[in-house]
Amino acid sequence: MNNQAISYKLTARSSTRVLIFGTFDLFHEGHRDLIAQAARHGDELFVVVARDTTVLRMKGFFPTQNERERLASVGADPHVTNARLGYAVGSPMQVVDDIAPTTICLGYDQRGFADALPAHLAARGVTISVIRLKAYKPEMYKSSLLRLQYIQ
Repeated sequence: MNNQAISYKLTARSSTRVLIFGTFDLFHEGHRDLIAQAARHGDELFVVVARDTTVLRMKGFFPTQNERERLASVGADPHVTNARLGYAVGSPMQVVDDIAPTTICLGYDQRGFADALPAHLAARGVTISVIRLKAYKPEMYKSSLLRLQYIQ
């Protein structure tokens, strides 16, 4: 696979862009709520779906659904302006530069790069709001729980 980001759908640019990242495996109500929360923070919502290889590197396993299936599920949500795959290699900041959001929303349980994001943005001299979104029934709607049910 090449390193080019793949867009699912794209509309005209507006003044406020929101960006969220995620795996979005077994797209569920928690994901729908995350997307709806993020959409309330701007005019356009850009969603970056993690590549299969990125999920393997970060979580130690491949997602249940492949990246194209996950991208299609996210792209079909009516709140999403643009859904795309992340880059297979390079810095996650590359996609931030591409999209130029005014706000980045993070899921309640996103860690790793997400925790370091404010420092990365400051080091680049970029002013982007970073907002941690609320969980939606995490005892029911969490991909790791649904994955267990899916594989049984």
